[in-house]
Amino acid sequence: MATGLEVRVPFCDHRIVEYAFNMPWELKALHGREKGIVRAAFADALPPAIVERKKSPYPKTFSPGYTALCTSYVRQILRDENSIVTHLFDRAALEALMDDPDSLPEPWYGQLMRGPQILAYLIQLDRWAKKYHVKLV
Repeated sequence: MATGLEVRVPFCDHRIVEYAFNMPWELKALHGREKGIVRAAFADALPPAIVERKKSPYPKTFSPGYTALCTSYVRQILRDENSIVTHLFDRAALEALMDDPDSLPEPWYGQLMRGPQILAYLIQLDRWAKKYHVKLV
């Protein structure tokens, strides 16, 4: 990011994010597609190949090493009784997910958000809560 060009930043204005967050799902997924409203909004301004391409979310990896790394880190988090993760999520369900990351029948929050990406989300949640000293009451 220090030496590159980030073209998505103009679309990350907090007012746009808040507005989009509160849109009904039927509008966000217009015509049954992820980013459906965005696709419709830019259909006349972009080539069809761009408008119709499949969403490629981050993190997108199917590397067994990535899965093992995320699993190892989440196991560390679960040993920390002060972690927000231990209070928000069912430990048995997380253990089952770590034992078989491919066990989810459907993606969570997007077409590629499966086991490893959920574990990465938990890591981010844990780090965010620690950085900002989030406490559950």
